[in-house]
Amino acid sequence: MSFINSLAAGALLAMGTTTPLYAEEFSGQQKVEIEKVVHDYLISNPEVIKDAIDELGKREKVAEAATREKAVSQHGDKIVNSPNQAVVGNPNGDVTLVEFFDYNCGYCKQSLNSVAKLIEADPKLRVVLKDFPVLGPDSVEAAQVATAARMQLDNQKFWDFHRKLLSTRGHIGKQQALAAAKEVGADMPRLEKDMSSPETKAALKEVATLADELRFDGTPAWVIGKEAVIGALPYAQMKAKVENMRKCGKTVC
Repeated sequence: MSFINSLAAGALLAMGTTTPLYAEEFSGQQKVEIEKVVHDYLISNPEVIKDAIDELGKREKVAEAATREKAVSQHGDKIVNSPNQAVVGNPNGDVTLVEFFDYNCGYCKQSLNSVAKLIEADPKLRVVLKDFPVLGPDSVEAAQVATAARMQLDNQKFWDFHRKLLSTRGHIGKQQALAAAKEVGADMPRLEKDMSSPETKAALKEVATLADELRFDGTPAWVIGKEAVIGALPYAQMKAKVENMRKCGKTVC
């Protein structure tokens, strides 16, 4: 029985009235009396509203997590092993951490140090980087340059490019991305050509489609094991999830 119906039943019983089985069976007068009971109860106990909102939030988070876990199960191979992505750290690592990021995302910039620290401290960690430009045209152009750079750079050089670009101060667009690519030794004529290639467009579209399936609407967003989550993760939390994956095959043991 719902909260409102429970109050209604209590009110009618208190008035010595037979409680209808269904809400539509309430008479006009009964509905007026019910509304007054509910109003008076909520005025006297306003904390009930907060409790209800908190409970709703918890249920929505559980449902959202379940939806994302289902999407990870359905698209896991493309999330972790797609040829349209950059892999840094150990390409043959035993645990994979996937990051969806935008080069203009402040929280992505903050997370860079944590990811770098994890890679340096954990020689068995495999990190997948997925360009998910959600912060405007400049982010899209930076992602196009990065995707083209990934096509020609080896893992270490791409990681150098990625760190250099993501740690650049201020707004990042095409020019900043091209400068970072040139600095790490990219073939610039080839890069300029690959930026607008069908392969680059397909790669970015694939990431956008995966993000939609995972209900990612911002960056950074992460996938590790069957867990998918949006928001910056502190280093200690990232490290714990990786260690738990090795220990029990889940991010929380």
